[in-house]
Amino acid sequence: MARPRNFDESDVIDRAADAFGRLGYAACSVDDLVDATGLQRGSLYKAFGSKRGLFEQVLRKALVGDWHHNPAALDLLITALREMAGIDMPIAAICRTALAVYSGDAALLLGVRLLDHLPDKE
Repeated sequence: MARPRNFDESDVIDRAADAFGRLGYAACSVDDLVDATGLQRGSLYKAFGSKRGLFEQVLRKALVGDWHHNPAALDLLITALREMAGIDMPIAAICRTALAVYSGDAALLLGVRLLDHLPDKE
């Protein structure tokens, strides 16, 4: 009989989102996710299957409702587009779906967010 989970999956996804948002997908190690979520490596793999599986859950949660008003969601979308969508069809589909339901100019939305990350002029 499997042991019941001793963690809130939604909270773990939120904490992982912070780590992926700060570091990006490729630079975020499983050790970074263990530190961010407080889960043991085995629990993380059992709950989400892989780092990629966790990222998919993070992305799905981030891109609901008025995601386009949330800078953290935009950063996760940009990470997914830049690092994964070209080689991972399910991630690409999540990105396409989110952008298809957005009624504004997606290129402008993403471009403005990218520019927000530039350092201020001196």
